[in-house]
Amino acid sequence: MLNFAIIGCGFIARKHALAIEKIDNANLIAVCDRIPKMMSFYSENYNVKTYTDSDEMLKNPLIDIVCICTPSGLHADIAEKVAAAKKHIVMEKPIAMTIEETDRIINASESNGVKLTIVHPNRFRTVVQETKKILDQKLLGKISHANCLVNWNRGQEYYDQASWRGTKAHDGGVLMNQAIHNLDLLLWFMGKPTEVFSLEATRLRDIEAEDVSAGIIRFENGSLANVQASTTVYPKNFEESITIFGEKGTIKIGGTNALHFEKLEVQNLDNPAIQNIVNRVEEDPWGTPGHQRIIEEIIFAIQNNAEPAVTGEDGKRALKLVLAFYESAASKTLVYI
Repeated sequence: MLNFAIIGCGFIARKHALAIEKIDNANLIAVCDRIPKMMSFYSENYNVKTYTDSDEMLKNPLIDIVCICTPSGLHADIAEKVAAAKKHIVMEKPIAMTIEETDRIINASESNGVKLTIVHPNRFRTVVQETKKILDQKLLGKISHANCLVNWNRGQEYYDQASWRGTKAHDGGVLMNQAIHNLDLLLWFMGKPTEVFSLEATRLRDIEAEDVSAGIIRFENGSLANVQASTTVYPKNFEESITIFGEKGTIKIGGTNALHFEKLEVQNLDNPAIQNIVNRVEEDPWGTPGHQRIIEEIIFAIQNNAEPAVTGEDGKRALKLVLAFYESAASKTLVYI
């Protein structure tokens, strides 16, 4: 049995608590938030000890793993303390807001011998897993290009929930907060990026960061990708999709939450084989919830002295791509990664 604690009891923390509850060898024993009322849900629904001081909580020798669910700009300082206390780390995305902060997190984890995983749960969706298998088998042949679209709705009330939302220091905009999941998938599918160009705007939301972004990526293998992301769509989420065009096939993962194949045509897969793949997706599109898989994977990594499925370096790659988009938009130039 591994004991978990949560720091930061906002909305996303409930997904961590539910995931821990579903895993047989995981147990939530503590939560921490500077605002006591934020912890009432956990004290009422889980047998946990509550803390308003994370330093005090980290003295608890029974805690093995800490889920960090605070505003992103606070990740580095908290992670260093958690690692120094010899607790393993489950870090909500993005890993941090800067590369310097990211390196501090990774270095602290390595120097203290603790495991670090970043919550990029979309990798575990059934359709994503099936797409990755096809790409790893090189069934699409040479990749020409890809499209990555996240056109969602986040109304002003979403940003007004907390003063840190939509700020550049602690949250970022649609790329950092929503589309970073899809950029992580794009990197997982397409490989290393070498150049980006981006434009961004704040069109409809009263926030400091961007609410709409459009950009282009060139990858090391020569393929290109278009990226479009927004939180300005009326009246609700419209689409989340990734399309990959290859010389021997086309794949489109689509829908409002990128859960289904909207196109699956592969030269070397006959119709029955394709239908079998589609059926596996439709039978269980969400698969095991992503947060649960992330936590299961770090438990496996701890018990087997292995790397987690999503590492700190994976989190750094996704962040680096977002920051390259931001740099390009600010400078109005091509940015080399």
